[in-house]
Amino acid sequence: MQGCSPSSLAAGALTAALSFPSAAPQCISFVWLTLAGLRSVVGWVRGGRTLRIACAVVKQLLEGVKVHLCSGKQCPWPAVEIEQIYKSLYQLLCSVLRNWQDCQEEKDKQAVLGAVATMMAVLLQEELLREHVWEQLLCLGHLYQEVQDTCRGTKSLNIFLEALEGVQSVIPRDKFLAITSAVFYQLSDNTKECSEADRAELTHCILLQARICPEETVLFLQSQLGADREAGCVAALGLLGALARSDEPVMTEKLPQVVEAVQCLCSDPRTQVRRAILHFIKDVLSANAQSCSAWDVVGHIFSEFSRTTGRRAAGDLSAQEAREEGALQELCVDILGSLDVSVRGMSKLLWPRLLLYVVPAQYTGMLIPVSRCVQALAEGGDPMVRELEELDPHFLSSMFQGPLLTPQTLLARLLVVAGSPFAGSELQAAALRLMQNLHSKIHRAVGAMWAAEIPLLLQCLEGKDESFPDSAEWEQRLLKFLRASLDTLEDEAWTKGLSCELSRWLSSSPSSSGEKSFLYKALGTVLGACKEVLHIQEKLLQHLEGANAEEPSEAQGMISLLSHAAESNFHTALDTLTMFASRLCKGQNGRISRRKKMELDSRRAQATRSALILAHGSLALRASKEQLLARLEGDIVGNILLLYSCSCRDLQNTLALLQSITDFSSAFQAVGDSACFNPSLKGKLLEILTELLKKYYLGTPVSPVPLKVVLALEQLSKLKPSLATKDMCDILILCCKTVVLHPSAEMMLKIRKSQQAAQYLQQQP
Repeated sequence: MQGCSPSSLAAGALTAALSFPSAAPQCISFVWLTLAGLRSVVGWVRGGRTLRIACAVVKQLLEGVKVHLCSGKQCPWPAVEIEQIYKSLYQLLCSVLRNWQDCQEEKDKQAVLGAVATMMAVLLQEELLREHVWEQLLCLGHLYQEVQDTCRGTKSLNIFLEALEGVQSVIPRDKFLAITSAVFYQLSDNTKECSEADRAELTHCILLQARICPEETVLFLQSQLGADREAGCVAALGLLGALARSDEPVMTEKLPQVVEAVQCLCSDPRTQVRRAILHFIKDVLSANAQSCSAWDVVGHIFSEFSRTTGRRAAGDLSAQEAREEGALQELCVDILGSLDVSVRGMSKLLWPRLLLYVVPAQYTGMLIPVSRCVQALAEGGDPMVRELEELDPHFLSSMFQGPLLTPQTLLARLLVVAGSPFAGSELQAAALRLMQNLHSKIHRAVGAMWAAEIPLLLQCLEGKDESFPDSAEWEQRLLKFLRASLDTLEDEAWTKGLSCELSRWLSSSPSSSGEKSFLYKALGTVLGACKEVLHIQEKLLQHLEGANAEEPSEAQGMISLLSHAAESNFHTALDTLTMFASRLCKGQNGRISRRKKMELDSRRAQATRSALILAHGSLALRASKEQLLARLEGDIVGNILLLYSCSCRDLQNTLALLQSITDFSSAFQAVGDSACFNPSLKGKLLEILTELLKKYYLGTPVSPVPLKVVLALEQLSKLKPSLATKDMCDILILCCKTVVLHPSAEMMLKIRKSQQAAQYLQQQP
């Protein structure tokens, strides 16, 4: 070999290595020749192409050597020769580390790391040399840290770790952790950009180490959870999640301990840590839900969702922060939506805890995945009839016997979501599916009825039923479904409980909320199904007194509440309305305190009177023939005139009066030809209407009042007894003059548009 340059030696060694697998069994001298050539090259070369060729030769040579050394008794080489090969290989390892450990070029570093890892992997097969291998672990870790290409470096390191996994030996803990620490640093170094391939390789490397030294690896990762460095904490959470997903036996044993350690981070405010915790929970739940008994991970998902909702609603986030919080919300929904209820321990983890998150409004956005989970549980067997010993008895007791969750609470919440015009059809459908799947928790009597009706409602939401195109008709059908359900129950105590729950929701809902309009109607519908008069009156008065009629939505809510309650309780609703109206007019003409007078003259009181006037007309339209004949003249019309006489008679009061006259006149006409209206009362109403017409005829600006008066007169004049011919002619003349001289705002708009069109045509050539 003397006289040859290092380059020619390397070339000869490479040629020998390439031919080695087929030639070695007949000529072991090729192995010695190659090893000798490599030792010579290591002594001469310090870097460059020759170094990289030599390292490639090492890897190629040892691939062939490993096949023969691992074949045991079938190995064709003598035992003495094998022992000498191991010793020579160890000498080569020491020489490489001594001469090439501090090479500078990146390609050289990669080549040396690959060669060293391959040599150490082969040397592990010889028990007598393992102690020497342990001594070089720190050098291997140093070489790994020096390589810039994370993916290539980690692949080389994995060669050694995969060999180490098959070795039954006690590994020095401190030196092994040095390797773990080096790999972990690469994964958590946020100054370097890691591709998905890099991260996958690094994660695989840590998983290998966990299989080799599970106790040490898990404890090391746990120790990183408390680190101040955010990237380190995030990386540790990701690796622990990957370990949970791997379903390694030792990880299954350690998982409860790990879950408990992660729980300590649940209040961490850092966005990336919060995201990593959620991903960890997703990994754990996909592997073994039984491990989560020490920490309510499902509760954390909902808490995080609520946390992000609150931060976004506060409105003090930057655009980037708002996007991050939105992404966290989506992740919460995705985790719950992707749960596999067949995973070991999942049913016990979810049921009945999920029900705690149906009612609170801050979790509304999670109802879709909650519905999916409950449906999956129901399809696997009704969770309501599951053996109680499978569930936590203390939890069951606190949940179902306390005030937080009652059947009425559940139904009220789901009705509100299903009836909200702003919820969206997917969320509304989720609420209906929850109702169907939880029917036995709400009331067992509705099971068959809901099984038939809810699918029809779902078809409507999914667009399969084109006969319900708008939200008003959808709301009407949902309220009809509610009333049919209550009629099916025939349970007065339960119905009263539902009215109390809806009343509570209504009282706590702000006027601006989209759900309040539906709540007024739903409560009215439930009160319509109640039979206890005092309870109905109590709830009606509570919300009539509490409503702020200055808000148009609240005024309409009062009317809706009374109208729906009157469906089956007309007299009770009208009596309550009469009682409340009398309070607003009491003492109006007598001696009262200054404070009371201010209350009665307030804008809110005036607006309330207008709403009550409208409510009387609405009740007339809901009344049956017998009810209307019995109560129209004395109560409905009498109350309307009383309220109007006590009002300031502004535009709002006047329009309310005109609409109510139109409504009760239409209702009375529907009774039939034989019914006669009180002539003196009719004359009084006609007098009020003609006075209004004269007022606007004498020069009041454009207003909607004249047209409304004409419409009211049209309906009122049809009531028997009919008007005298002269009276009818006088009214018609006055109506015509008023309409011509004072058209409505809508008519004025049409006139202006016509004038503009005419001017445009005149300008055309």
